[in-house]
Amino acid sequence: MQGRSDDFYEAVRSLRVVRAFRPDPIPDAALQDILQAGRWTGSSKNLQGWALIVIDDSDELDRLASAGRFSDPIRASAASIALVKTAEGNDFDIGRLAQNLMLAAATRGVGSCPVTLHDTARAGEVLGLPDGAECHYAIALGFPDEERERARRAERRERGVAGRKPVDEIVHRGGWDA
Repeated sequence: MQGRSDDFYEAVRSLRVVRAFRPDPIPDAALQDILQAGRWTGSSKNLQGWALIVIDDSDELDRLASAGRFSDPIRASAASIALVKTAEGNDFDIGRLAQNLMLAAATRGVGSCPVTLHDTARAGEVLGLPDGAECHYAIALGFPDEERERARRAERRERGVAGRKPVDEIVHRGGWDA
């Protein structure tokens, strides 16, 4: 099949969230590649209704994390990218943007974790957002701490919260009960 890429398919299939990071900084070239992948994300009517704010100062990461309830990955990250939806943006496109950033990070050996910022007013204050812009999500980035990640995944498996549902359990054809 023309255009087939097993490498890309495997990258999509194997993408995993990383919550435990090493303290190493992300090289600027890798971060720029990740941001460029975000820039090239498709959007409704090509409006590109987003802006990206990179935070890599530990005090500022703590401040950004204060806008979420489960935001420790931001605190632990080498850098986080706040996904700002502008007035012409929409949530679907922000999701597409997040996935592209995460996939691009993985291709550069950088782990990632999407984080919800539940207190959007606080996120806007921390980020200095203009009127009409809001930030509900960020992507925490860093080099995976493989040992801590293995332990975290093993603990999740023991609790029964790991793995994927079979495709026939989640796919319906022609309607829910068809």
